[in-house]
Amino acid sequence: MLVTDGPLLAGRDLVEVCRRAVRGGVTSVQLRLKEASPRELVRVARSLIAELTVPVLVNDRLDVALAAGAAGVHLGPDDLPVRLARGAAPPGFLIGASVGSVGEAVHGADADYWGVGPWRATTTKADAGEALGVPGFRGIVAQSQGIACVAIGGIRPADVRAILRVGGIGVAVAAGILQQDDVTSAARAYADRFSTSVRAREEGK
Repeated sequence: MLVTDGPLLAGRDLVEVCRRAVRGGVTSVQLRLKEASPRELVRVARSLIAELTVPVLVNDRLDVALAAGAAGVHLGPDDLPVRLARGAAPPGFLIGASVGSVGEAVHGADADYWGVGPWRATTTKADAGEALGVPGFRGIVAQSQGIACVAIGGIRPADVRAILRVGGIGVAVAAGILQQDDVTSAARAYADRFSTSVRAREEGK
């Protein structure tokens, strides 16, 4: 999952950057633009939905996600409770929840997936909390009761295999892709590691 970030775009066209990331292997996009107004978020979300071949989710704002026709929403502990969002969302609508500790697992009980992190210290989210690493991530996965866990926060391509080994099903990345001039190659580095790690797991290596 590519997580967008205004400062990291550095003036580049968001839709084009996301299109290139998808070309490199990104399989979903979470629209996170903290500085944008709701009206601007709806406009950008609709543009992404029209141009991309992968699901688009909106960070924090269920109203924006529904208005734009997005595939889902990602909610933090201080956002609308997942249970209430589920009641307002149409069938098939994806709801993700940020879970940064075992105590926050209750917040994500009704979610389709958890964004678990930060894996390591990150500069793109000031309130992300302390790095979980392998032990912390594994502990949260153990509380998930089968909910898919996606690692987020300072993740590098080399981390993908360890994340899958401790129960993660994927990674969410902002700086690791957006800080690179060639976002297609940056995305491909994660996608290749994912494919290689899955293949090694299937072969029992």
